[in-house]
Amino acid sequence: MFVFLMLGFASCAQRTDKIQIGAERLDLLLPKLKDKKIALLVNQSSVVGNTHLVDTLLALNINVVKIFSPEHGFRGNAPDGEIIKDAVDEKTGLPIVSLYGSAKKPSAQSLEDIDIVLFDIQDVGVRFFTFVSSLYHLMEACGENNKAVMVLDRPNPHGGYVDGPVLKPEFESFVGFGEIPIVHGMTIGEMAKLIVGEKWLKNGVTCQLEVIPMKNYTHAKPYVLPIKPSPNLPTQNAVLWYPSLCLFEGTVISVGRGTLTPFEIIGNPELKDNYSFSFTPVRIDSMSKYPPHENKTCYGLDLRNIKPEPKITLKYLIEFYNNYPDKDKFFIPYFDKLAGNDVLKEQIKSGMNEEEIKLTWQPELNTFKKKRSKYLLYN
Repeated sequence: MFVFLMLGFASCAQRTDKIQIGAERLDLLLPKLKDKKIALLVNQSSVVGNTHLVDTLLALNINVVKIFSPEHGFRGNAPDGEIIKDAVDEKTGLPIVSLYGSAKKPSAQSLEDIDIVLFDIQDVGVRFFTFVSSLYHLMEACGENNKAVMVLDRPNPHGGYVDGPVLKPEFESFVGFGEIPIVHGMTIGEMAKLIVGEKWLKNGVTCQLEVIPMKNYTHAKPYVLPIKPSPNLPTQNAVLWYPSLCLFEGTVISVGRGTLTPFEIIGNPELKDNYSFSFTPVRIDSMSKYPPHENKTCYGLDLRNIKPEPKITLKYLIEFYNNYPDKDKFFIPYFDKLAGNDVLKEQIKSGMNEEEIKLTWQPELNTFKKKRSKYLLYN
């Protein structure tokens, strides 16, 4: 089995332009796991070829003892925000410890019987996507309990562009930590190195971190996600619109949850006089159980055939604010958590245009870019 797998990866590696993700680099990975007790923080995106990483490691006689599960669950089929419970994986019999339930950080007890935790999840390179927060809490817990963390790196579908307001510390939450802009232009492995290097873990904790890097990857190389990273990002176009459209989740505007094309359509029942395109959110158990404006016709824009540019756009947010009849109700408290400050909504309310707002981001973005440059593993 081992020879067969290695020959398969060697064959793929002969294509010099093919990206080899960290999980595929078994020549680097396997020697580090020998005679170790392993846990994995993984989900449906954690595949090696067509095989889940858990199954790959078990087939190679690696001592996998448990699975940690993030938002959406181990199999990635739980709707956004749904509480994940501890369980046992039916296929392997391994215990699954939830990190998206009563606790979002591994307990000391859950780490007692392991030596290394492998993190292998496809991130989307956006601050409020919660997998990077799960990595942060994992690193903190492992640092506190003298356990090692190994990140198996994967591409950032947004490449290397950096944009958006930088998070203010008082707005830290599970949808944002650290002085990071909305789009940070880093892979998950580079982000892990930044967390350690900038000493962001609480109480001076240090984490024994190793990153298994990719081969043949650059931030300039386009990458289409082979598996949807979460139930409500089902297409590459949705992933690319996500940094700009997720801000609408802090408003009364629907981003299409409760449809099969979330993060590609936006609208609200009160905008019938402004837009001809319409959609009606309904309950979809595997995607959105309680979508905003459920069973109500929403009017707005269809962005499915519009390719987003590599930048955050505020023009739709400003447009919808200006068109919404009751502006005092347009923003909800969650908006400040997503924006990472309480300034952006006030800038929009005051009538500032997109260019003026984005100019105010530049000083802190420049500071972040200098910090970021120290931890980049790829050109």
